[in-house]
Amino acid sequence: MIIDAVEIEEGRLKGIEKIEDYPWFKERHRVFPAVFENRGHKKIIDLSAGVGCAARRIKDLYGAEIICNDITPTCLNILKQQDLKTVSFDIDDTKNPFPFEDASFDAAISLATIEHLIHPDHFLRETNRILEPGGYFYICAPNYAAPEYLIKPLFWGRSFHEPLGSEEEKYEFYAHVRYYTYKTLRDFVSTFEFCLDTVYIAMPGGSSRYRKLYERSRIKALAYRNIMRLRHKVLPASRASEPILCFRKGRVDRRRKIRKVVL
Repeated sequence: MIIDAVEIEEGRLKGIEKIEDYPWFKERHRVFPAVFENRGHKKIIDLSAGVGCAARRIKDLYGAEIICNDITPTCLNILKQQDLKTVSFDIDDTKNPFPFEDASFDAAISLATIEHLIHPDHFLRETNRILEPGGYFYICAPNYAAPEYLIKPLFWGRSFHEPLGSEEEKYEFYAHVRYYTYKTLRDFVSTFEFCLDTVYIAMPGGSSRYRKLYERSRIKALAYRNIMRLRHKVLPASRASEPILCFRKGRVDRRRKIRKVVL
């Protein structure tokens, strides 16, 4: 990762000492472990697990071993508080492979991480290596072809994220070093011998933002949810703001029909 990645993340996490304090629970976290469907994973690694929003749900609701990777001290402390097994190594360090043997896991998770990496090629090669043949890789990143990301550059001539905006905007401006669209991420990951199997789209339902909206107005929250349901029914996955792409380790089969699942 960029040299100051830990400093940026620690700044964002200032004052947060336990997972209950974390104000950025996203829908991408909520849909785990539902995205696993009937695949029966036994050993999972969460690469750059953060404070464990998804990992904790997997630990509590899914019968598999999960190992959490991160390098930020606050994240590691909060992960350990939850009795989550941790391993600290830099997934963006090209000089060192991931500290696991080949085919160590049957599933890997990477949520909103690849856009922070200077060396995504190294990350994807190593992720493929530590997955067993036929293992699954769940990855997501902001999709900058989604309507909500296009409004500012198209209508106001502004960049995707603003250095002078809100604290969250500033964080994303400084922390993001790559800008993917759905198709870019799909095609890029596929070049590392991953075959896209299913695309999951998370409905508004349990995120911190949705819960706040629901507390202010149930009617507005439910209306927003119904609008998003219609959007995801009408528009393709390539226009979802943060679809989770489920790849299977193996060569790409271009004849395969990709499933779209809305959760």
